[in-house]
Amino acid sequence: MTAPGDLMQALFLRLKSDSSLSALLGGAGLLERASQNAAFPHVTYGRTSAFDLESGADDDKDQLVTLHVWSKAQGEAETRLIMDSIRSRLDGAALSIGPRGQTRLSLEFAEARYDEDLAVHHGLLRFRAVTQETA
Repeated sequence: MTAPGDLMQALFLRLKSDSSLSALLGGAGLLERASQNAAFPHVTYGRTSAFDLESGADDDKDQLVTLHVWSKAQGEAETRLIMDSIRSRLDGAALSIGPRGQTRLSLEFAEARYDEDLAVHHGLLRFRAVTQETA
């Protein structure tokens, strides 16, 4: 099992080690939660759902993790560049989180749109994280 908090830390560590993503975000743009005065662009950690596809029960072996990209740049090019960088860093990745095994990531959903209410471009990436426990 991989606890959602441990998974978030592992994802952020992997993303922070990507110099091209850091350059796009201006360095400190990976946030668990954004404050009202957070600089743009930035990425926030969103909802995590843990479940078992076969039984429908809660199970930390299979999780859906959402990352949000926020940009105030003109047009959606910046949002898409950041999303592409995250996708290339995480899609297909195998993370070792604790002593239990490996967690494999696969992109399940991606969308970029303009949020008129907030006057920002919002990118959403949802990854499936499946933990294979070692014996």
